[in-house]
Amino acid sequence: MTYRSLLVELPKRWSVTLFLLGVVGCFQTAWAVAESSSIDSLKREISTLVQDKKYVEAAKGYEKLGQLYHQQYGYNKYTIDSYFNGLKYYSLAGDSLGYYNGHIVIGDYYSHDDFMQKYAEKYIRKAQQFFERTRNMPKVIECRLGLANIDQNKAVIPNGLITQLRETEALSVQYKQAYSQAYALNLLANTYSRVKKPDSAEYFANRSLVISNQLNINWLIALNHFYLGLVEQFRNKPDKAIEAYQRSFKLAESENNLSMLRELSRHTADSYSRMGDYKKAYEAALKTLDFEKEFYSSEQTKSIRLQELDSQIKTLAVEKQLVEEQSRNQHVLNSMLAVGLLISILGVGALVYLRRQQKLIAHQETVIAQQQIRQLELKSLRAMIEGQEGERSRIARDLHDGLGIQLSRIKLFVEAHQEQLPLSVKEPLNQFLDEACTETRLISNDLRPYALSTFGLIPALEDLVQKLNLVNQTKLFLEQYGQIPALSDEASVMIYRVVQELLNNALKHANAQTITVQIMASDEETLISVDDDGQGADFDQEPLKGNGIANIKSRIAYLGGQVMWQSEAGKGTSVMISLPVQKQTPEPSAIT
Repeated sequence: MTYRSLLVELPKRWSVTLFLLGVVGCFQTAWAVAESSSIDSLKREISTLVQDKKYVEAAKGYEKLGQLYHQQYGYNKYTIDSYFNGLKYYSLAGDSLGYYNGHIVIGDYYSHDDFMQKYAEKYIRKAQQFFERTRNMPKVIECRLGLANIDQNKAVIPNGLITQLRETEALSVQYKQAYSQAYALNLLANTYSRVKKPDSAEYFANRSLVISNQLNINWLIALNHFYLGLVEQFRNKPDKAIEAYQRSFKLAESENNLSMLRELSRHTADSYSRMGDYKKAYEAALKTLDFEKEFYSSEQTKSIRLQELDSQIKTLAVEKQLVEEQSRNQHVLNSMLAVGLLISILGVGALVYLRRQQKLIAHQETVIAQQQIRQLELKSLRAMIEGQEGERSRIARDLHDGLGIQLSRIKLFVEAHQEQLPLSVKEPLNQFLDEACTETRLISNDLRPYALSTFGLIPALEDLVQKLNLVNQTKLFLEQYGQIPALSDEASVMIYRVVQELLNNALKHANAQTITVQIMASDEETLISVDDDGQGADFDQEPLKGNGIANIKSRIAYLGGQVMWQSEAGKGTSVMISLPVQKQTPEPSAIT
């Protein structure tokens, strides 16, 4: 088509395009409204079933509600709450089959998240024990596949996993379970891929793909294309690997599967890097970072991770309530005995002693329960922080060791062949490479500061202040008084993140001329202050809120410290942090 004919055809094409966009927009709006309407309608139906005490139908309704929530939100807490409600009503109805099938559903859902693997295994094993007792082989096969899925994702693949999967696939054929057969073949493909046997991985992935297409199981089709892409990548055919990844990406996107989208983007970046298309590799790496952040930093994911710990806390709270109820009942009984035994001084004395002992025991049990609740809360917070920092470190290493090295190689190659390039190409190319290298280093350093892991807290803070001074008009100063005690890696990272968040908030909102960070250490405590001369605010009228403030408070509380904000309008803001010094008990010297 010539340029003139293209100009004539262009308005027509735009008219058709705008019409199609309008139709698609209407479709999307109608779908979202219909989805929300379906959820509300199902909730009303479940409420009616519960009122009529039709508990089995209500439990099935909650399972359907969980599926609708997953279709709309992806990995979310509303789905898992619906599944737990299903368990509740199966239990009320005395339906053991539905109850333990609900355990499989919850276990499979938990397996989406690495942090929840042990809880997923607990639920599926409990279901497997029941179905083995009742000789329900289709459900036994389903449990075996769920546990095999958890095993093949472990850092070290258990011995005998391939043999177990082959046996499960044979059982699926024997009991005519086509869905389970396709899933078993898919797990075999992934396991062979992990043990570096691409031919076997390709064979089982293709077999699983045939059955998955027949059954129209989108998530399983997407997984098989993903594993076929891994095979092509292993054979150093990145272009074919990318084609397979793109087919898988479309299906995973329609299923709203964030964990799979993250892995697909990561491997796509690697394939583009092998092809030498570093721009697309960089874009895919940034997508990986976005999916990683969306999955692990969302409130939905955090809520699901805390679900099991919350249930344990609730169980302890119930036990505490029962102890208090028993104590009250015992108190009434003791009062009645006291009236009957007033004639005997010895009896009254014994009764008083008994009551005191019982109160002491009840108090001790209450204190123990409160301590266990606190320990579970700290464990939950620590797991969340360790997960965030660990994932940041892994992505930083991937960016530095993968994309960063490739960009550096390109830059050295260009510099070595500058004479062969025209000036109009050489200068923009060097500029683009410098910007890409700088951006990669900034992202990697922000995820896991090099100075912090190499030199410690104070040098890392000095490096942070120096870098912020280079890119901001506001002047930042760091002052240290006294010798900072030795800190654990965990405490250093938490303090660094807190100071970094406070500096970012001050630079973003305070409009200050100067910001001063002071660190003062003594034998009893360490004080950290961040002061600015900016516009300030009246925190009594405008209370502090936001995820950043919540993170600061939770990290300082975890370290056993306190944080306080002071500010007046027009007079700047001061944040004071007090941390106790963790004194180590001296070890006894060895006797020679």
